Amino acid sequence: MKSFIWLALCTVALSQVCSASNTGDNQLTSEEQRQGWKLLFDGKSLDGWTTSDLKPSKQPVEDNSINPHECGGYMMIHERRWENFIFSLDFKISKGCNSGIFLRTFPLKPNTRQGSVGYNGLEIAVDDTATAGYHDTGALYDLVKPTRNAMKPAGEWNHAVITADHNKITIELNGQQVTQMDLDKFDKPSMRPDGTKHKFTGVAWRDHARSGYLGLQDHGSDCWYKNIKLKEL
Repeated sequence: MKSFIWLALCTVALSQVCSASNTGDNQLTSEEQRQGWKLLFDGKSLDGWTTSDLKPSKQPVEDNSINPHECGGYMMIHERRWENFIFSLDFKISKGCNSGIFLRTFPLKPNTRQGSVGYNGLEIAVDDTATAGYHDTGALYDLVKPTRNAMKPAGEWNHAVITADHNKITIELNGQQVTQMDLDKFDKPSMRPDGTKHKFTGVAWRDHARSGYLGLQDHGSDCWYKNIKLKEL
């Protein structure tokens, strides 16, 4: 009798695990729905997405993912502006890839000082490298280095969780917290808190807009993004 009860309990537990793990790509679990997560990409269409110059993408959905390469704009953006949130997504890169995940990008008009909309938002670097510098995966591009490069090799899926909570930005990659930034400490134009210069000419990030667009950059390489979810704070 005890063996039967034990077997039944194991069967129930296993079915619960299988049920959770069988949630398909580009779907919300029941728990995520209860917690207030929003699904920003359904894996089938580009509804809710456009290029940064507000034109339809020239690149259709590919393998149930968004591939911004050759989309026709600097990046693919979600149509809404977001302020404080937890942003979760999976990404996979091609060999030699150079891309980025943008947040709080505003405005969408190219930066007059530097000629690119890419200088109007915070960029999480996505690159096919193994080092941990200002331009490596997990870095806040040219602003904060990651503590380690936790990315998997090209061709494998990675999971990123990005939290933007007022002045605090946190990046987790494949279950490891790799980068933290306090925007309030970036209080001098063109300068990091340690006095070294960064590429964002004339920008004190403390004063940059705290509400903006999410973006997936086309920087000349194939890369794929799926399971794109957001929870507002």
